[in-house]
Amino acid sequence: MSTALLTLIGKPGCHLCDDARAVVTTVLADLAAEPGAPDVALEEKSILDHAELHELYVEEIPVLLINGLVHNYWRIDPTRLRTALLEVR
Repeated sequence: MSTALLTLIGKPGCHLCDDARAVVTTVLADLAAEPGAPDVALEEKSILDHAELHELYVEEIPVLLINGLVHNYWRIDPTRLRTALLEVR
């Protein structure tokens, strides 16, 4: 079985970040019951705590990375995320 690391980059008080978290949580809950779905770990990072992330993403949060690569920013599409996670090898 494959493994994926999702990194949600945002900041406190960001409504788009809250929306993205809700989408990610829902997709992960749905995938948990899917045969052959990857194991997925979710970590969250704030641009307020990481100067490098602030520099890179201040205008794009929330940003979602899959295994360190940018998957999407601003609005997370649940279908696109689900498809990407099922393609993780």
